[in-house]
Amino acid sequence: MKAEIIAVGSELLTPDRQDTNSLFLTEELNKLGIEVLRKTIVGDERALLSEAFRDALNRVPIIISSGGLGPTEDDLTRETVAEMLGRKLIRNDAVVRSIEARFRSFGRPMTENNLRQAMVPEGAELLANPRGTAPGLWLEKGDQVIALLPGPPRELKPLFLEQVLPRLQRRAPSGRMFHRELRVTGLGESHVDSLAGPIYTRYPEVQTTVLASPGEVQIHLRLWSADAENATKTLADLEQALDLALAERIFSRDGSPLEVVVAHELLQHNATIAAAESCTGGLLAERLTNIAGSSAYFLGSVVCYSNDLKTAWADVPAQLIAAKGAVSSEVAVALAQGIRRKVGSTFGVGITGIAGPGGGTEEKPVGTVHIAVAGPAGVRERAVRFIGDREMVRMQASQAALDMVRLHFLYNGQAPSIRN
Repeated sequence: MKAEIIAVGSELLTPDRQDTNSLFLTEELNKLGIEVLRKTIVGDERALLSEAFRDALNRVPIIISSGGLGPTEDDLTRETVAEMLGRKLIRNDAVVRSIEARFRSFGRPMTENNLRQAMVPEGAELLANPRGTAPGLWLEKGDQVIALLPGPPRELKPLFLEQVLPRLQRRAPSGRMFHRELRVTGLGESHVDSLAGPIYTRYPEVQTTVLASPGEVQIHLRLWSADAENATKTLADLEQALDLALAERIFSRDGSPLEVVVAHELLQHNATIAAAESCTGGLLAERLTNIAGSSAYFLGSVVCYSNDLKTAWADVPAQLIAAKGAVSSEVAVALAQGIRRKVGSTFGVGITGIAGPGGGTEEKPVGTVHIAVAGPAGVRERAVRFIGDREMVRMQASQAALDMVRLHFLYNGQAPSIRN
């Protein structure tokens, strides 16, 4: 079964707002075995809205829209769809009472334009929206369905799950989408595809997508099938083959980001971590502490940009910085050992480098980063030259540091065979 999503709102065609609703809707529809063929963003213009809905009806049996149900003059979804379907708008007194009660509960007067939200197309089912004033609407045209949902995500998500999902479940096909997501680090997109491409092309029934972002590559495997046993086996066989090709470079098989994987390892081994960061400016600490319960494994960090603070906060000898330079393997090691010793953590991480855009030299160009991890088995250090702008360099450096901690657990403190 196929569906299309229409996001309504001129603000979504500016840099000020993003359409995040369609990501949520796509995921939920896919779970039901409903494939999303197209997503459309339309401004608040009646002719364009009518064209978008009419074209979608010519293609798919299910249309889900978000936005344009509010009280203002540019909220045109309700009126446009009613006109396109040749249905009258009828004032619903129950909706009027609901809106009035909501305003009373806030102790605010209700303006007249709010009554627009009580205008319901003939034959439409109301989808209760206790989190807002505009109800959703469920319209049917023969075997086709149009679900009109409010735009604010805090209203749309629960309304979809509570009101739309049960209705779609009764129509859902017997097949569904089976999905695997492998995440890889330490290899570029082209390198990953050169290893994975000869494997996944042997499985034409599986939709494979390779996506790159700073520090990692994602491999998404999707298979639409009504045969759960066969689909599961096919994806397992493909995943096993990719596992052999990419080996330790795969850090996640369920879509978890690297910081979550590392946090899990730290918790499993009752280990703690601390960091002394220079060029990453606390990004490593931020990623680890974004996870609920991080106090169980994260003891603290320092952002020691200046050489004086490298000495004061992480015990890096001033003479070492003078002799080797702040961006050096020796200083990265001293940062890792110093912070570990200072806070008494199982692991200490030191990161120092040149994130750019300025500050590089011929000997140490922009993107040069030294990363060290000190732990019970000793200390390991990597010198890396990252490509990209400042944000990319910082992200890749934090990713590489996390991966060094992951590899410690993977190889029980022994030296891994890192592929470059």
